[in-house]
Amino acid sequence: MGIINLEPRYSTAEVPGKCLKCLAEQQLDSCLRQLLMEKAESRELKERYAALLSFLRSPESKSLRDEAEKHLADGKEVKLVISGKGKYEIKVS
Repeated sequence: MGIINLEPRYSTAEVPGKCLKCLAEQQLDSCLRQLLMEKAESRELKERYAALLSFLRSPESKSLRDEAEKHLADGKEVKLVISGKGKYEIKVS
């Protein structure tokens, strides 16, 4: 499985933003659609789907979302890196 990067943003007049949960759900839906449309089974897509689902169901998901919101409120750029089931890291710049 490759690394999944989620970059939440606040909404502005010009650019719509999304929170971590919304971004993860959007990518989860995209993975599911791709899995349903493909005839051949893709191990990488299945792993990506499982990692996103794991993040959304994990107990630390809420605390990671809260931490990301705090940094966004401070005007910082935030990225959540998902590198596998249960492997989450917030990067702030």
